[in-house]
Amino acid sequence: MFTGIIEEVGQVLDIREAGGNRRLTVSAPHLTRQLKKGDSMAVSGVCLTAVEMTSRSVSFDLAQETWNRTSFSRIKPGALVNLELPMRADGRFGGHIVQGHVDGTGKFLGLELIPNTDNYWLRIEIPRELARYVIFKGSLSIEGISLTVAEIRGIQVRIAIIPHTVRMTNLQSLQPGDPVNLEVDVIAKYVEKMIGRESENSSITLDHLMRQGF
Repeated sequence: MFTGIIEEVGQVLDIREAGGNRRLTVSAPHLTRQLKKGDSMAVSGVCLTAVEMTSRSVSFDLAQETWNRTSFSRIKPGALVNLELPMRADGRFGGHIVQGHVDGTGKFLGLELIPNTDNYWLRIEIPRELARYVIFKGSLSIEGISLTVAEIRGIQVRIAIIPHTVRMTNLQSLQPGDPVNLEVDVIAKYVEKMIGRESENSSITLDHLMRQGF
């Protein structure tokens, strides 16, 4: 489990196809000191397993499904990626619950200075099927970053970004139209499932009563 608080921005060093998969290698000179083979790391919001390491880089194997369903399809050597190690059991919960299971990709629309401030508006477009999970002041993971939704207009979302977040993540490197990894609040999905189950049970009960002549 992750929290969406980015610990390091890595740079893609190599993407190599092998046996139907791709091996992604990124620089991570600070976090590699805490890694061993088989450990997990969130790479721009995608939970991956470290398969090879040096003192300054780490490699991951990507299945075709991961490549197709994430923003990795746009990356190439030199691209910046957000890195986070799993949350420690005795650590602080600085962001929100992030599983590293990408729900879909959105479209980066822009990162613009808010007039008379040092802050920015981040604008993205989200898939229609994910819109029901995104609420005003709710949590949304974008490229692995724990963020709070400030405005929703249809399928467009706007989020206020402080300068620190811009400096410490890959947001500054994105171009309009780039796909971005999205993970909605997992609590919203569980609530939806529970409500659906209660509705189903209620329907069954009502149907049973009707058959009994009530």
